[in-house]
Amino acid sequence: MEWKQLPLGPLQTNAYLIYQKNGDCLIIDPGEEPDKIAEWVRQKKLNPKAILLTHAHFDHIGAVDDIRAKYEIPVYVHEQEKSWLSDPAKNGSAFFAGLSEITAKGPDYTWNREEEMTIEGFVFSLLYTPGHSPGSVSFYFPEQSLVISGDALFQGSIGRTDLPGGDGPLLLKSIHQKLLTLPEDTYVLPGHGQVTTISDEMDSNPFLNGFSI
Repeated sequence: MEWKQLPLGPLQTNAYLIYQKNGDCLIIDPGEEPDKIAEWVRQKKLNPKAILLTHAHFDHIGAVDDIRAKYEIPVYVHEQEKSWLSDPAKNGSAFFAGLSEITAKGPDYTWNREEEMTIEGFVFSLLYTPGHSPGSVSFYFPEQSLVISGDALFQGSIGRTDLPGGDGPLLLKSIHQKLLTLPEDTYVLPGHGQVTTISDEMDSNPFLNGFSI
């Protein structure tokens, strides 16, 4: 299995394409620029199978409807944020001056618990990592030693908690209990910025020092 990071839109939100040798792929957090996503899919001759959302903030869902319609694939999000796609007040786009309100149709499927998932041959663990938003999740692929953390954990930072539903102490608890307990050589593919590792964040992330559960 391979992956590609695509920073998209004015906030450079990272979308990820996770793909198999046979070309089947998952598209995670298509936040903007659907044409850029489609062009990379075309170049690699990929066959999209599903859209997975780490959470439903506006900068992670802006291209959902275009990509869903183009490839006729389902969208997955946590149960707590199923209404956020269609509601600018919940997905945050209503709060930014100069930004058009962003909406998408509702999801095709929702998650409501942590579990081992198999979607179109892709096997991963669904980790519930709320705090940045109430329904934030991370996708852990143990065989590939990588976790897609959304806006929970970044290189040298953590997600903001000042948008509706944000909870700083809960975010830190999620990071320590669900992410920092992964093997230290696990790659962290964040929603913004550069790829890092669990080991690097344990050693040097200033936001995680001194926290106790």
